[in-house]
Amino acid sequence: MASQTGGMFRLPAWRRLLQPLGVVTAMSVVNFFLLRLAPGDAAQVLAGEAGAATPEYVVALRAQFGLDQPLWVQLGRYLWHLAHLDLGYSFRQGMPVLDLIVQRLPATLLLMGASIAFAVVVGAALGVLAAMRAGRLLDSLISIAALLCFATPLFWIGLMLVLVFSVWLDWLPVGGMFTVESGLTGWAYALDVARHLVLPAVTLGLFYMAVYVRLMRASMIDVRRQDFVRTAVAKGAPQHRVLTRHVLRNALLPLVTMVGVQASSVIGGAVVVETVFSWPGLGRTAFDALYQRDYNLLLGILLCSSVVVILVNGIVDLVYARVDPRIRLPR
Repeated sequence: MASQTGGMFRLPAWRRLLQPLGVVTAMSVVNFFLLRLAPGDAAQVLAGEAGAATPEYVVALRAQFGLDQPLWVQLGRYLWHLAHLDLGYSFRQGMPVLDLIVQRLPATLLLMGASIAFAVVVGAALGVLAAMRAGRLLDSLISIAALLCFATPLFWIGLMLVLVFSVWLDWLPVGGMFTVESGLTGWAYALDVARHLVLPAVTLGLFYMAVYVRLMRASMIDVRRQDFVRTAVAKGAPQHRVLTRHVLRNALLPLVTMVGVQASSVIGGAVVVETVFSWPGLGRTAFDALYQRDYNLLLGILLCSSVVVILVNGIVDLVYARVDPRIRLPR
């Protein structure tokens, strides 16, 4: 495994750059055809909203959106505009797709980052506690809690958290990203956003926290049985040094790998969480664009999601190389 990962880091720079570009292009083509397989289009949706729309009006709308062209012509135009960083125009939102994504992307990245950080920190800590008390009551309680979080739907967790912490206790806001009428600035605004972020981030992070708890527990138990750990203990190394420098550092490797693998599913989960909490991110925007058949906007969001996943995996590779001293990045 280490040799394969090291080989990946020894790829030439042009191949490391060409690979993500190829992945993004392939995903763009696949997304284009998948959306075209869905019934209906933006012209039919707008015509239906207009009520008594004539066939001539529908034809005019399809010509305006370029939907009357052959499929291969539409694909060619889409890839040509994509090469020039032109994601098209959202007729439903009345603005360029790129501008809309730039407005909504920071909220989604904030939610993703907070939920992943919560899941990794809490999941790793609980996994270490469960491994240190393997077979005891604390291990059983942590495992049961992790199983419940893993098996419970995200939307139900979100609704229950809102019911408890927003309705009953009135500790946290029900939804949104900030208090609109407050007019806060500076640190007060940051604290207000943090209060609104707690429930969505915890809701999205609980599922992944459960996965990391089980993964960290199994990894810790496996590493503690290795010969190098027994050797360190036999040499009289302090227990905290054995735990942090030998056991914990090596046990983190599978968890770091899993974070990169689950980056795409975090974006998918953000669709549900952003809808429940009215969080103004790309997930909720994609949900609305799907029902409105806003293909340009939906393609732009899917493309942005692919780029985010590739960047997250690149960061994970850097962290992996930092945690595992056997891996060296090229200079």
